[in-house]
Amino acid sequence: MIRVRTFARSLVHYRTWSGLLDLAASLLGFALLFYGVVFVARYWFGNPIPVAEISRSPKALPGYAFYSLVRILAAYFLSLIFALAYGYIAAYNRRLEAPMIAVLDILQSIPVLSFLPGVMLAMVALFPTRQVGLELGSIVLIFTGQVWNMAFSFYSSLKSIPRELREATRIYRFSSWQRFFQLELPYSAIGLVWNSMVSVAGGWFFLMACEMFVLGNRDFRLPGLGSYLQTAASDGDTAGMMWGLAAMIGVILLLDQFVWRPLIAWSDKFKFEQVESSVVPRSPLLALIKNSRILGLMRRKWFMPLGERLAMRFAHHAPEAPAADASDGKLRKLMALALGAVALAAVVYAVVHSAVLLGRISRGELQLTAKSAVATFLRVTASLLIASAWTIPAGVAIGFHPRLARIAQPLAQVAASIPATALFPILLVAIVRLGGGLGIGSILLMLLGTQWYVLFNVIAGASAIPSDLREVSDTFRFSSRERWTTVILPGIFPYLLTGLVTASGGAWNASIVAEYFHLKDHTFSTLGLGAEISRATDSGDFRLLLLSTIVMAAMVVTVNRLLWKPLFRLAENRYRLDV
Repeated sequence: MIRVRTFARSLVHYRTWSGLLDLAASLLGFALLFYGVVFVARYWFGNPIPVAEISRSPKALPGYAFYSLVRILAAYFLSLIFALAYGYIAAYNRRLEAPMIAVLDILQSIPVLSFLPGVMLAMVALFPTRQVGLELGSIVLIFTGQVWNMAFSFYSSLKSIPRELREATRIYRFSSWQRFFQLELPYSAIGLVWNSMVSVAGGWFFLMACEMFVLGNRDFRLPGLGSYLQTAASDGDTAGMMWGLAAMIGVILLLDQFVWRPLIAWSDKFKFEQVESSVVPRSPLLALIKNSRILGLMRRKWFMPLGERLAMRFAHHAPEAPAADASDGKLRKLMALALGAVALAAVVYAVVHSAVLLGRISRGELQLTAKSAVATFLRVTASLLIASAWTIPAGVAIGFHPRLARIAQPLAQVAASIPATALFPILLVAIVRLGGGLGIGSILLMLLGTQWYVLFNVIAGASAIPSDLREVSDTFRFSSRERWTTVILPGIFPYLLTGLVTASGGAWNASIVAEYFHLKDHTFSTLGLGAEISRATDSGDFRLLLLSTIVMAAMVVTVNRLLWKPLFRLAENRYRLDV
């Protein structure tokens, strides 16, 4: 009896301390979040800083890391909203699907610097008396380096949803909202999580270009890790570069532990399979959140009732609308005509303005741009082939073995997030000493920036292959070749295709830093469209910037029509998990 009472007292004591620690951790989290929001709002809506002084002292790194993390997270949430909306419309609108995918392929291939002049000048003009103009400009530029592969991933997932699941939603008369939240979003969760990781890694990769850049005679700088690394690299400060990289790696590892690993473990429950997996990803933080008494109480009292009310609200089908009278029809037509006229006027203005700029291009500049386009295309192709050679087997191995993923995932995240431009001075010096040049070095830099798109998508595809299919291959003792040709490659094909498309766009995008590089007082460049764009941006030559961007877009559209579009159709019609 005494032992029972002692155990009961110990249990009560444990629960009391557990509840107090839970409450303290929750209050601390909310306090830090509130303080962070207030701090950022005070800085953003303060007076603009014309040219921010970037300190190279390690003591400034925590503040710089906070500023950069806020910009990347803001750009990520903006990218997520855009990706869901754009991918949904492209997947379900037959008329708009082809042009929307072509536009998406073009936009993901256009380098960040091609967006830079219009974005920054527009944001500064909108908020001339506040720092928020420069901040929003930087966030939008990071957004242009993050969003495209997420949109491709969501679109590809929607196109590969099994037919029987769609038929079930029709039989049970799901509304559009119910179908989105209970089928489409959960089915695409695994791909979205892994592409979110590579998107954030892409944001870190282009951080140096988005926080510190020159536009004509104007110098734009923002305090952050990107500007810190850019300043250290420009001055040849090796110690400063090492400190900056260490701070960035620390932030990336914290994100892995507190964000990505819990999301991977959470998204595993949405895997489409007939039997339960024997080995599943786990996260101590996710287990802690599930067992939290404070969060559990909030979930039961607030979130669950709110979710149920929203579900009931959206479950009711809207009654059929009465037939519109003639006046309503005429009003809609007039509004459509007005919007079409405004859009047409904007297009005509852009075309005329572009034609005036392009009319000043000489024949020699046209020939140089054509040669540059061929050179960059060959480098992009080489980087894709090299990336595929190692990322496909490595990604399959990581996706099939969660224990290996726990080790390899954070390492891949760190490697993908480290700006290759910070490492490029060392690589460039080594290549020059070995007798190479920037022509070879640019392929290496493209590879460092684009191979991760293929790797993360292959990992997502391998993770999403149902366990029952893998068990069947084990039961019937498939050879390695049979396993790859009948299970692995068909299973990962839609994800692999998404990775290759986004890697191709990333390679074109990375050409701006791969083919044109500043090192101390020297500028290294090679023949290529990326070098043309970077050179035109530095000198403020909008003619060559526009010409190079148009040529790059034309090449991307050609590749999209001849290669990616047929492959997407093949993935939709043949490689999907239908039974």
